[in-house]
Amino acid sequence: MGHPLRRSTPCLALLGLLTGSFLAMLVHGWAQSRRAAHQRRASAALVRQLGLTDLCLFTEARYTRHPAMADRHAAFQDHPMGLDHFPSGSLVAPPTFPSPDARPNPAVPQHP
Repeated sequence: MGHPLRRSTPCLALLGLLTGSFLAMLVHGWAQSRRAAHQRRASAALVRQLGLTDLCLFTEARYTRHPAMADRHAAFQDHPMGLDHFPSGSLVAPPTFPSPDARPNPAVPQHP
């Protein structure tokens, strides 16, 4: 007859299985990020080559079609207290002004 299992043996086996699964997820994430970085570089080269503009995310309203071109008040153009009646308006955050990578244009006079 075999020895009965200690109570800690199944717990340690489960802990080992979960640790192995976690390590496998880390390796998978690392491999996916390398593949995604390659795809982003290829997409960026295609955008530069074709001279494409912003990605059109939604087709409902102008401030959700091109978020980079929208202002903060575009959703309230009909009424200042009017609620946004497009579902995509709740999915897209308002743009941040100025953007972190914005540089002042020397041709445009700056107001004091």
